[in-house]
Amino acid sequence: MRTYLTGLLILFSISLHAQDTLRISIRQADSLFLQNNLEILAEKYQIDIAKSVEIQDKLWNNPTFGVEINAYSPSRGAFDVGKNGQKAFTIEQLITRAGKRNKQVALDVESTRKSEYQFFDLIRTLKFELRQIFFESYYLEQTVALYDTQIGTLNTTVNAFQKEYERKNISLKEVVRLKALLFELTNERADILFELQENQRDLRTLLNTERPVKSVVDSSEIQRYQLSKYTPEQLKEKALQSRADLKVAQSATKQAELNYTLQKALAKPDMKIGAIYDQSSNYVSNYFGVNASIDLPFFNRNQGNIKAAKSNISYFKTAENAKQNTVANEVDAAVQKVGIADNAYKSVEGQFSDQFQLLNKGFYENFQKRNVTLLEFIDFIETYNESIKEYNRLQADRIKVYEELNFAVGEELFN
Repeated sequence: MRTYLTGLLILFSISLHAQDTLRISIRQADSLFLQNNLEILAEKYQIDIAKSVEIQDKLWNNPTFGVEINAYSPSRGAFDVGKNGQKAFTIEQLITRAGKRNKQVALDVESTRKSEYQFFDLIRTLKFELRQIFFESYYLEQTVALYDTQIGTLNTTVNAFQKEYERKNISLKEVVRLKALLFELTNERADILFELQENQRDLRTLLNTERPVKSVVDSSEIQRYQLSKYTPEQLKEKALQSRADLKVAQSATKQAELNYTLQKALAKPDMKIGAIYDQSSNYVSNYFGVNASIDLPFFNRNQGNIKAAKSNISYFKTAENAKQNTVANEVDAAVQKVGIADNAYKSVEGQFSDQFQLLNKGFYENFQKRNVTLLEFIDFIETYNESIKEYNRLQADRIKVYEELNFAVGEELFN
């Protein structure tokens, strides 16, 4: 079963290059993401909905028009609405008091602002995910390239040893052990291809494309990840000013305050004013009158809603303070992780990879000349592959923690 899956993954890697691969840099990936991502496009409609509610609540209430006609009279019959019949017309307009309409609109405006902050926070979250997967894929592809080289060279070595075995110059044990090493490398390569396939799935989803995506990274993009020009306090201050999720929490508090003022205004009863024309049923014919009505706030003065709105202010203010603490702690943690990753990277940076590659080439040559034993050769190949794989993962993790710092601060720090 494992061999079958390995074969499928090899076919996948071949087809990946055969298809119309989308080769993009991180900047191009960001641009495509903002243009094509379906979650972002869907979230924009929430802003449109909020703005529509805002428009609706700015409108005045419609006047009410009423008609009354004579349905039946014993002396004049049914539906006597002629010149001497009976008909009445009324028109009435609701007049809101205590600035309810303006207060509701102010609440709607803040709701729209909150939707916009949620939109920006979604972009921040998905962009962070995109960048982590993008760079992880790049370094996984470097590791696959390493395994491709090793497997190709080892294949040649195995074939040479197979011929030597057939000539009775070496034992079957050595050939089998080399084939086992080749099988081990092939399976390890398959595991990495599994990771790449999952990353391909996520990248295609984030970029809304059906084409295979290949990460293209140059040294200048890596070198820009340096923290030297920022202090932790500066980063915390930036985060408190920039983090969209914190602005969502602040907007929720503002909405609670605006709702409290609205609920207090709703305790003031509205007034209805109107006019009436009555042709024949009043004390005089062709009667014209005006009317006004207002609820008497004896029992319901909106006490419960006012109390709830006041408690909501305390709730959302507490949540806002908690979010501020969370933001500060996230920045601190991200800065610490950047420091750890940088120190780990600097300890092996430089000639690590080049030295290993030179040694690797020499080991193959010495093994073929029988200057190195089989056990020494196998031990070196396993150590070499694991070291390069971990080195690539270290480089990917370093960039990922820098992107985590971008995420924690809510800004692009390393342009």
